[in-house]
Amino acid sequence: MELQVTRAGFAAVKGTRHLAYDAVALDARGALGDRRYCLVDVTGRRVLKTVQHPALVAVTAEVEGRRLAVALPGGESVSAEPTSSGETLTCDYWGRPVPLELLDGPHAALFSRHLGREVRLAAAPRGGVVFGEPLTLVTTASVRDLAERTGRRGISDDLPGAAARFRATLLVATDEPYAEERWLGQEVEAGGVRLRIGAPIPRCAVIDLDPATGERDGRLLKALATYRPLNRAGEPAFGVYARVVRPGTVSPS
Repeated sequence: MELQVTRAGFAAVKGTRHLAYDAVALDARGALGDRRYCLVDVTGRRVLKTVQHPALVAVTAEVEGRRLAVALPGGESVSAEPTSSGETLTCDYWGRPVPLELLDGPHAALFSRHLGREVRLAAAPRGGVVFGEPLTLVTTASVRDLAERTGRRGISDDLPGAAARFRATLLVATDEPYAEERWLGQEVEAGGVRLRIGAPIPRCAVIDLDPATGERDGRLLKALATYRPLNRAGEPAFGVYARVVRPGTVSPS
């Protein structure tokens, strides 16, 4: 099966705005550059999560060579190469220990002012601060179905924005809603990359955040729970996980 990818993206700093790219390299550990960095509450030994710190979504962060460029919604920005502080910190992330390298540079001060609390920037191992599988996929027909059911036409009118809302690595064009859930265990082609489709993705309140501002703008999670399958925690499914079988680069069309 050949899939048409219409958007590919990720966030270089965990929790920040999910950005689209003209080309995304994929390998067995997901998208190259995805959640390369994270923010840490050093005292609490915690990695900051989007659902607990929605203001992060309004921040753009991009890697430019060796530099990390970060811009706040008000216009304040920095662009500099993060350097090792020589410090490491092991944090618990969803029940597993993750070793992080604390970094120096102007980024931490900028994030701290934006969030109103002291944080540090850290380098994360590939896949270290990822919940579930490293690669996620949503489809256009499923997004349109959700928009129709909830009366949120704006979601289907802005499919790239919808993909960012669900923080999906890949947005794939389909005609039938939730067809992706029948692909479980199958291998598919996506722009020269071969993927094996995994389980449906359980969703949390992050999908109720505007993907550009981080402001809560709806109750999509509650709506999904009225008609989508629920896991044992009561979380509704939307989209599917995937793993890379044959690495390569995806260029959306």
